[in-house]
Amino acid sequence: MRFALCIAAVLLASRFAHGQIDLEESHVTTSLRGVDTAGTGVAWASGSGGTVLRTEDAGFLWQPCTTPKGAEKLDFRGVQALDGNTAVVMSSGSGELSKIYKTTDGCQTWKLVFTNPDKEGFFDTIRRVGEREFYVLGDPVRGRFVLFVSKDGGESWSGVNDAGLAAEKGDGAFAASNTSLIVSGGTLYFGTGGTGVPHVYARRSSAWSKADVPLASYSTAAGVFSIAARTDAKSTLIAVGGVYSKPDIGAGTAATSVDGGKTWRGADMSPGGYRSGVAYDRDAKVWVAVGTNGTDFSRDDGKTWKPLVPTAADAPDVAKGWNAVALPYVVGAKGRIGRVRPDAFGK
Repeated sequence: MRFALCIAAVLLASRFAHGQIDLEESHVTTSLRGVDTAGTGVAWASGSGGTVLRTEDAGFLWQPCTTPKGAEKLDFRGVQALDGNTAVVMSSGSGELSKIYKTTDGCQTWKLVFTNPDKEGFFDTIRRVGEREFYVLGDPVRGRFVLFVSKDGGESWSGVNDAGLAAEKGDGAFAASNTSLIVSGGTLYFGTGGTGVPHVYARRSSAWSKADVPLASYSTAAGVFSIAARTDAKSTLIAVGGVYSKPDIGAGTAATSVDGGKTWRGADMSPGGYRSGVAYDRDAKVWVAVGTNGTDFSRDDGKTWKPLVPTAADAPDVAKGWNAVALPYVVGAKGRIGRVRPDAFGK
């Protein structure tokens, strides 16, 4: 009788248990780095080996896209979704390995719209601003961070020659999650790392300024990997990062700005390791940071972070192995895609 009661209790508990991240079938095994949502159940993801995926039903079915011709070996680190038919993808790599493609027919066909003109260049991230405007950030060339803009929906591109894009020796940006460049309240921001102090650059009136960020530093593998914003009276931003070659180091992995990126303060209780992506959930009023060794969340604008602990209904490693986040989706290595549940972080 006692055994039967135990079994009944377990079955009852599992019946009402809710997982935090629902793992979804991607039908691919390549590393995924880019993910973006377009509303009404539409989302796109991208990764190595020329991989692009699309869902039109909120993740119930992810459809592998046709690979752009000649892109079979490219690493698509970034994707920006306009709708179910239209998206732009960016590959990262030295020189001409950095390319941008566009589809307007649901990824049946692709058009190559831009190739990095700098042999020493390297695209890090692509960001859409409004319906027709896009920006691409690249590592420094001849001592300056490289920025390209398209104002016709990604069809044509030109260089941005703003003042203030000079890079310090050893500076660079990271192509880990396509979120090191963002726009908030009309201001462009991007984060850097490298052998010096990490910075966040901000563009106001076509001129850039930069601020020191107290994240892990002085290593080619350290710095700011992702930025997210919650636009309000305080213009709150959060930057996450750390040391990607030493993902278990928990110090210097998150910082917050409440003045639009002018000054930054490190977290009192940081995420538990290197984090490559961060996003804000407006409905749940929670920040979410993802990384290879775990997922964390914050309800106090990044002052303190708590780890996401899997429930009995989750896979044991459900919080680990993620590269990028565009809520409610997270993507990672070996074709891993998850959908974060609305109640994943409690109240």
